[in-house]
Amino acid sequence: MMDQKYRERGSPMKKACWVVVSLLIIACFNSCAVIGRSKDFRPFDESALKQITPGKTTANEVTELFGAPSQVIKLSNGNAYVYARSLSKATGLWLVILTFANFDTQHDRIVFFINSDDVVTHYGSSFKTEAASYEMPL
Repeated sequence: MMDQKYRERGSPMKKACWVVVSLLIIACFNSCAVIGRSKDFRPFDESALKQITPGKTTANEVTELFGAPSQVIKLSNGNAYVYARSLSKATGLWLVILTFANFDTQHDRIVFFINSDDVVTHYGSSFKTEAASYEMPL
């Protein structure tokens, strides 16, 4: 009679096992995926670079076109105005006990070399933010 009750309902140990296995399966498939991008990125106006003429353009004209420099470096014969921007993109996959993440940061830079007369002597630029990408970290 007692055996028949256990067979109908199942043993308490078997039920506990099924509950634990079910919770583990739910926990393993409970995950989250995230895609993000930095919010402070302002791209340079590359067409503004065409307005710069070495030997003619002044430091004031550079700051009117590009704003305040990120950094001013004092040189022996003038200054270097450094303009830097970066773009960061991130992808993440969170599982209950395992996390995968990928961060990609690329930079745009423009450096103007300004002589002691406040005139641009030459400049260099590098535009790489277009290469920033979202990639799955697996």
